[in-house]
Amino acid sequence: MSFETISVIGLGYIGLPTAAAFASRQKRVIGVDVNQHAVETINRGSIHIVEPDLDKIVKIAVEEGFLKAVTVPQAADAFLIAVPTPFKGEHEPDMAYVRSAAESIAPVLKKGDLVILESTSPVGATEQMAEWLAAVRPDLSFPQQAGENSDIDIAYCPERVLPGQVMVELIKNDRVVGGMTAKSSRRASELYNIFLEGECVISNARTAEMCKLTENSFRDVNIAFANELSLICAEQGINVWELISLANRHPRVNILQPGPGVGGHCIAVDPWFIVSQNPEQSRLIHTARLVNDGKPLWVVDQVKATVADCLAESGKRANEIKIACFGLAFKPNIDDLRESPAVYITKMVAQWHVGQTIVVEPNVHELPNSLKDRVELMDVNQALKQADVVLMLVDHSQFKAIHGSAIKQKWVVDTKGVWR
Repeated sequence: MSFETISVIGLGYIGLPTAAAFASRQKRVIGVDVNQHAVETINRGSIHIVEPDLDKIVKIAVEEGFLKAVTVPQAADAFLIAVPTPFKGEHEPDMAYVRSAAESIAPVLKKGDLVILESTSPVGATEQMAEWLAAVRPDLSFPQQAGENSDIDIAYCPERVLPGQVMVELIKNDRVVGGMTAKSSRRASELYNIFLEGECVISNARTAEMCKLTENSFRDVNIAFANELSLICAEQGINVWELISLANRHPRVNILQPGPGVGGHCIAVDPWFIVSQNPEQSRLIHTARLVNDGKPLWVVDQVKATVADCLAESGKRANEIKIACFGLAFKPNIDDLRESPAVYITKMVAQWHVGQTIVVEPNVHELPNSLKDRVELMDVNQALKQADVVLMLVDHSQFKAIHGSAIKQKWVVDTKGVWR
């Protein structure tokens, strides 16, 4: 069966680019989101997130009638679920959004449809989704009931894209497809090959789920090594960036760069899914999470020590000291603040500091609610003119363009080595 109409549930940082990719191949795409503002924005041919090239593709797709956004699911031939999967409690996966999305599409499912879960999920999530669908639609058969002969095909296919390069990597990167049956895998592969230039590699649902978690846990462990080195170097009076540059001259060494912590919807979250399901076996992964989650606290301690030096040398009172925090996003050159250590650090600094806390974030026009009453948003020049203490948190290209010699402040905490 061909895929004439494709529905994408969740129009965020992954869902909207995916919907746009299908629409750019002249497929009829129905995007679904509970956010009325996002739906209205997309239907005007605009976008509500920052992602290079996405605005042009969405504008053309909407104008040509291949993409529309709605708040309630409509009938389609394939449904892709791309909703958030945060954690709750003791870092346990929260599948409430996936369940809600699955139950929202269940009434419009028909025989021959394909349902794909894209949301990063714990092992077994695809099978659980199939059970939720079956409970709502007992008139249809699903892979866990009828195998290859099921009315509905179900698969898992996680994204593996880099924010800021999503529209390139979505099309170029290989995809891992894990169906609950061989037919489900084959049909999911056919769907993605509508726009995919990379290879669609077939596996099973549980392996595909674990593959996504493994990729991000690998990154997290390697970042934790760099962050731990930065703590050690600070104690030893060694420049960690020089050290890493020297060590990386070894032909088989490739140490990543340290930073203020780890954020985002993937690396800061996904390893906990493994730890939650396998606490005894995941000691290294768990330790890496603790190292990276602890780094923001260390950064705040560095700020406190720097402010103390500023007070001692400047003669100013504490309430006269102004601290400028550069960056809020979880990585450079995007507007995504999810799980951002920069936001967490800025909030802690503002809560502790009795003077003014300034934020410079060129990719957002409005502060998150957690910071609105605590800090003031300024541009780069204003902040550098007013601040006594400068805190570099995110190496946006605008900040890297400022030469270190232009930073006149004596008291600088640079978590990214930008102005060293």
